[in-house]
Amino acid sequence: MKVSSIAEAREMLVGLGCDPGGVEIMAPKAVLRVVRCRDVVLQDAVMVKQDMLSVGGEVAIPRYTYERMSETADILVFGTVAQLSELVVKLRRHYPRIRALAEELSMVVAGFR
Repeated sequence: MKVSSIAEAREMLVGLGCDPGGVEIMAPKAVLRVVRCRDVVLQDAVMVKQDMLSVGGEVAIPRYTYERMSETADILVFGTVAQLSELVVKLRRHYPRIRALAEELSMVVAGFR
C-alpha cells in the first residue's frame, strides 16, 4: 500500500475509526519522503546522518566522505515526515552552517504537511 500524503494517511486512519488525537500523531509517520540536499559540506553530512539515524531515518552520503570532509557533495535524506521534522529540530542545535541547512529542510518538510 502506498500513502502519498499526510491528508491521505489521515483519511485512512479516520476510516479505521482511530482516535482523532492519534490520527494527528500517526499520519506523519505513514508518509515516507526522500530529500536531496545539494552541495552539503561533507563534515556536515556526517552530522546530519548521525542525527537522522538517531530518529530512525537514514542519510546516504558518498563513500569517500571521511577522506574529503571539507569538500561538498549531494546527500539523500530519507524518512517519514515525522522523522524529517525531528531532524530539523536536532539540526537547529548545531553550528550556523547546519542551522542554515535545517531551515532549508524545514521549508521542504512544511510542503509535505
